[in-house]
Amino acid sequence: MNSKVLKSLGLDTWDMGLVILIFAGLLFVLSVVCIVLIVELSKLKKRYIRFCGGRDAKSLETEIGEVFRENKSLREQSEKNRKDIRVLYRNMESAFQKVGLIKYDAFPQMGGKLSFSLAMLDEKNNGFIINSVHGSDGCYTYTKEIKGGFCDLTLGAEEEKALNTAMKVQAQNR
Repeated sequence: MNSKVLKSLGLDTWDMGLVILIFAGLLFVLSVVCIVLIVELSKLKKRYIRFCGGRDAKSLETEIGEVFRENKSLREQSEKNRKDIRVLYRNMESAFQKVGLIKYDAFPQMGGKLSFSLAMLDEKNNGFIINSVHGSDGCYTYTKEIKGGFCDLTLGAEEEKALNTAMKVQAQNR
């Protein structure tokens, strides 16, 4: 076959059957690629329809805007919560968090453990000890200030136990 087109492409010496086979192979490959693309396009269209939910683009834009506004509101609320937590934590530092109570008999003839030592401390081990001594002639109450877990005055055995009990509460909570 003498064709000017085949001659210009340099294919005039090729067997025409081979050229047809090559083109048929290319056509088959292109057909497979087209089928794959159609399937992918179908999947993408289904995802788009599911995403839009049958809504138009304007309503979808409105919904996205609402999501952004809600997100901003949540961030503002989160920051407010952080500030509130900081304030609560500062307030909590000075609140009495640790308590130690020791009941005892101040006098051997008295029963029922009516006397007590009560230690109340904040986070920094500042606070007080109340010591109430119950005897046959009355009840006497004393307080002693505690700073950093120590007292400037001498502590009785029960007061020392109450203080140690309160300070152990801190160690157990950590």
